[in-house]
Amino acid sequence: MPEKTTTPRDLSPVVDRLNSEFTGVHDAATVTRCVDAARQGALDVTGRATPELVERIARQHLQVLALAFSERR
Repeated sequence: MPEKTTTPRDLSPVVDRLNSEFTGVHDAATVTRCVDAARQGALDVTGRATPELVERIARQHLQVLALAFSERR
């Protein structure tokens, strides 16, 4: 069974925006995992995780994943 993560409520709009942006590229679970990883990375590196910072990091993660998937085809 896949691991279930809970995104903090203040990041729900970030997840929604990225889900819309990457529809057809990544499923919702991947987007959520990237947002969670971006949040944790921001906290680890800067000690804070504003929604704006988390969104920028997660978007970059998702773009890199999309590029990697496209090169495998």
